[in-house]
Amino acid sequence: MLSRTYKKILDGMPSGVFVFDEKLRVKFTNAAFRRSCSDGAKYEGALSKVLGCGEEKRCGEGSACEFCAFYRTMRAAVAENTEKTETVHTKVRKGDRVDKLSVRIRILPIENKKLFLGLTDGTYQTEMEKEMLSAQQMQRRLLPAGKSMGGVPYSYMYIPCYGVGGDLPDVYELDGQTYGVLADVSGKGISAGMLSAFVRAGFDRKQPNLALALSNLNAKFNELDQDERSYITVAAVRIDRRTGSLKYAIAGHNVPILLKNAYGIHEIESPAPPISNWFDGVEYQEKELPFERGDLLVLLTDGITECVNAKGEQFGIERAENVLMQSRSAEDYIGKLKAALNVFSGGKFSDDITAIAFDL
Repeated sequence: MLSRTYKKILDGMPSGVFVFDEKLRVKFTNAAFRRSCSDGAKYEGALSKVLGCGEEKRCGEGSACEFCAFYRTMRAAVAENTEKTETVHTKVRKGDRVDKLSVRIRILPIENKKLFLGLTDGTYQTEMEKEMLSAQQMQRRLLPAGKSMGGVPYSYMYIPCYGVGGDLPDVYELDGQTYGVLADVSGKGISAGMLSAFVRAGFDRKQPNLALALSNLNAKFNELDQDERSYITVAAVRIDRRTGSLKYAIAGHNVPILLKNAYGIHEIESPAPPISNWFDGVEYQEKELPFERGDLLVLLTDGITECVNAKGEQFGIERAENVLMQSRSAEDYIGKLKAALNVFSGGKFSDDITAIAFDL
């Protein structure tokens, strides 16, 4: 049907190509189309064999055939004898794994409508999803591992609105003191995830002075030569249980740090520009507050305070504080805050949701 030269050309195309007849028997598939199919799928023949769907009955007669997006679209194109275009969502099996596949199919009649040419855009979706899964796994390796650091119990939640998020919670120990860092980068998805990875690599964990750590991060960010739409907000704290001292530094983080003590809740704010290339010679400050055993310290991103419900109302800092007033510990707070956000938003988030809480 196709010469060897044409087959070679079609095999080099990034989009999937397949040719079938009026009986829906596939006569040709190119390399891109075959890569999107299950292991062991055939080069040509019955659609079920080409897709490797595993259906034992005759193609079109199995129990799952009415749900087969390819079969449904191809059958419609043949029945109407005209061009058909549709975006379909299906699944393909790769060994023991099932991948989701989103494909835009365009079918054109050829050779006096006895043969049909199918073109698919999105046949690499499975590869993209594997890359996304790898990015998720890599990002999760950057998350805090335990429930205590330097003798300070803590708890956190991290809910990216996409597979990969732009928030980065970090907890570590240096010279017997516990450090907490919460960064929120501009954007969402893969690009935000890459920027959050930069924060993890660029924030100097060996620098005890939080203001200097932020200044160094700002200098490294400016070396990236990002456009002015890119920026990073950071809230960083250092907890010294031996002296009862809490030190903190903030870079553009527009959600206050919350400290719950016997007198209520203290909102810690420190106006300062974010990590960006907006200003020259930016200097950050490290400030200090005393605390007592039993106090609770909370770092939040604006994904929590700006979380909206069906009415368009924001969750706000007041609701976050009300939850804190009812919480006995860091773990209790994170659990109650997560539940409150889910009820408020119906479980739908338009931004990354991240918080860290410490039992001081």
